[in-house]
Amino acid sequence: MIANRRFKLMPAAAMSAYLAALLVPTLAQAQVFTLSKEQLIEYTAGNPFERFPDGRPKVPDALIQRAKGISVEEVFAVLPGKGFRNQYEDGFQVLHPGKKMVGRAFTVQFMPARPDVDGVINAKNKAQGGRGLNNQVAFDMLQPGDVLVVDLFGKKDGGTIVGDNLFYYIMKATNSGGMVVDGAIRDLEGIGAMDMPAYFRSSHPSYITNVMMTGINIPVRIGNVTVMPGDLVVGDQEGVYFIPPQFAQEIMDKADDVHVHDEWTRKKFDLGKYKSSEIYGSPRDPELRKEYQEYLKKRLDEIRKK
Repeated sequence: MIANRRFKLMPAAAMSAYLAALLVPTLAQAQVFTLSKEQLIEYTAGNPFERFPDGRPKVPDALIQRAKGISVEEVFAVLPGKGFRNQYEDGFQVLHPGKKMVGRAFTVQFMPARPDVDGVINAKNKAQGGRGLNNQVAFDMLQPGDVLVVDLFGKKDGGTIVGDNLFYYIMKATNSGGMVVDGAIRDLEGIGAMDMPAYFRSSHPSYITNVMMTGINIPVRIGNVTVMPGDLVVGDQEGVYFIPPQFAQEIMDKADDVHVHDEWTRKKFDLGKYKSSEIYGSPRDPELRKEYQEYLKKRLDEIRKK
């Protein structure tokens, strides 16, 4: 009765908004486990940037471009000191070892098929007008700049998230953002000719089977990492870092410092007149230290004006 009196006192517009807020996450969860916009904002509260309409953090394109010049070592120099010690994973097969992967995480979770659970999820999806849940449901939601991050629990036979045709679609949808799969891919020969970075555990000729999709844009596990939707994904030939958005700017700025330091150090080594201990890691001579600080300021001004 108390609840009914409260609703009667609520203006019609406010009532509609209230019911809509209740209904939206229910409809989403009826199809597959996901986070509502409010939950995504809550669990990524440190994000300082804009967000997609669903609440996923949207690291700016300018930072994504800058991230193409950093290494995983430069990320490692920052994140563990912030208490984020479980953000790096390696042991992947790397499709294009010489091509850096940078983008925003779009997460998808699969689990081993269980008919009763899978039946409920698919029935609810079809009741909402869908055709049943498969990997393409997630692919059709991808945005330019996304990196598809898939938890397929390391599955090989039947754990092939894409073949060459769907890989090509993802490449186009994300503008060659990339893919990280704790699972497998198929049609490796055809995929290898395509210009999108990809990290995967194995390849296998089978198609995806005996699994069920249980989550889109939820926290997922990739090896020893918990990945959140909207993390900045940075991959090179060593492995992949998943960077919480709140640290992206700091990592880029510190990487600039490192790049200029390395640049100045090698210029001095090129002269052939200094021992390594006189220059690296910090010049011992006061005049050289002063020269380095002036060089650092000048180069950082040049870099950050671009």
